[in-house]
Amino acid sequence: MQQIRQNVYELEINHRKMKDHYEEEISRLKRELETRGSHVPALPPGTGAPVPPPGSQVPPPSLGHSSSSVFQGIMSGQSGPTGPSLAPPQDNNMHQQQQPPQQPPPQQGLPPGLQPGIGQVPQQIPPQAQQAYGSSGYLNGYHNAPVATTPQMSQNRAVAETRTSPHITRASPAPPLGNNLADLDFDRVPNEYKKQANDWFVIYNDRAPHILDVDLLHTLEHHSVVCCVRFSADGKYVATGSNRSAQIFDVQNGQKICHLQDESVEREGDLYIRSVCFSPDGRYLATGAEDKQIRVWDIKTKTIRHLFSGHEQDIYSLDFARNGRHIASSSGDRTVRVWDMETGQCVLTLSIEDGVTTVAFSPDGRFVAAGSLDKSVRVWDATSGFLVERLEAPDGHKDSVYSVAFAPNGKDLVSGSFDKTIKLWELQSARGLSGSHKGGVCVKTFTGHKDFVLSVALTPDGQWVLSGSKDRGVQFWDPRTAQAQLMLQGHRNSVISVAPSPASKLFATGSGDCRARIWRYVVANQ
Repeated sequence: MQQIRQNVYELEINHRKMKDHYEEEISRLKRELETRGSHVPALPPGTGAPVPPPGSQVPPPSLGHSSSSVFQGIMSGQSGPTGPSLAPPQDNNMHQQQQPPQQPPPQQGLPPGLQPGIGQVPQQIPPQAQQAYGSSGYLNGYHNAPVATTPQMSQNRAVAETRTSPHITRASPAPPLGNNLADLDFDRVPNEYKKQANDWFVIYNDRAPHILDVDLLHTLEHHSVVCCVRFSADGKYVATGSNRSAQIFDVQNGQKICHLQDESVEREGDLYIRSVCFSPDGRYLATGAEDKQIRVWDIKTKTIRHLFSGHEQDIYSLDFARNGRHIASSSGDRTVRVWDMETGQCVLTLSIEDGVTTVAFSPDGRFVAAGSLDKSVRVWDATSGFLVERLEAPDGHKDSVYSVAFAPNGKDLVSGSFDKTIKLWELQSARGLSGSHKGGVCVKTFTGHKDFVLSVALTPDGQWVLSGSKDRGVQFWDPRTAQAQLMLQGHRNSVISVAPSPASKLFATGSGDCRARIWRYVVANQ
């Protein structure tokens, strides 16, 4: 039976590779046809996304949906069929079976065929976009970006223009904002509802009180895709995971103070660090990588204190319990495992039916939650391993769950999904409720992102939900109303990871554009 499964998995992988190849070829031909219709000016030098230095690795491809091949694409950014995967899945396979195939929206600022991959960036930007964003080359949040036209389209446009009187100017009214901030053309948003800096901008929700603002503190350049960001418990440091190494930066000045890389690992190929997590006392940094190993680093000596082995596929998420003794890990091998720092042993293995993308301990350490490709969130008793809640249909996500985070009260949980939504759940077990109701209650659904939600978190006071998406945006949400307060566009590629500081009003973002950034958010009257 195992051999049959393996054969099926290999067939799925080969099928996906063939399909990706044909789709890439079709997209290339479409681009050729479109570019023959009109010329799109090339991007001025120095205005595009940062190009990794020579010798660095190209970011890996995107995530698929079958249980075996899905994780080959999670942590990478290149658009080829090989290599690890850093992005969420392309809109093919299971996702494509659920909906009719669609041409990527032209307003997303990427030529057709380039949209799905995390590491892909626009190669050409129209003059309008360059004018709007100056030398940064930053697209209008991919909103309303002009596209190359065919000759027939150009002819129709010319006819329409000749019928318009040159003496009449009709100013189109600005659209209402609301939660769909990612849909908006920045230039048409009224000035009082937007803020623009050198290479980032913010759009505020006109239907919500403007009580929150955002500013950039530091930009942390990397040589590859930044897969994850995480603050230390005291908020003084932020760690990032990238290809082959983890880095630690001083939050106050943005300087790198530590570089952690296992030199015993073979140097050929990519090895993305997909998750990083500080111990509560700040002495250790745990890293999870594509080689199925969990390394616990002594930060002061830059040596490996523990090497936890046991997972059979890539590791995607880690979390330290507040007691500092236990670490939870999730993997494509369909398991969540809990490890003991004192004994160096795995003390709990929780198996499910599909790959596990994300894991989190509750603040009191009583529960461990995990999101999966099977669209559900599970919550277990962290001591006994007993499944206490399963959060799923009819109110659950319609696609794979990519990120989960407990609220500071330990009684609520947020989840982000490939279905482009975030959900807020009231947990029954954490409230001491039991009975026939097996799952928690979905009390809010946050809609507004244009693409996969890759990371979710709550601020330490529980007042705001943060989300990062493949649409390149970060959104702040009010958990009481599910209203978006603002959308921040500060990266040229997917926002793979968001993390609030436990000790201050700062948050960090990691992206496929080879950057991590530290931001400050300010609440009015505070």
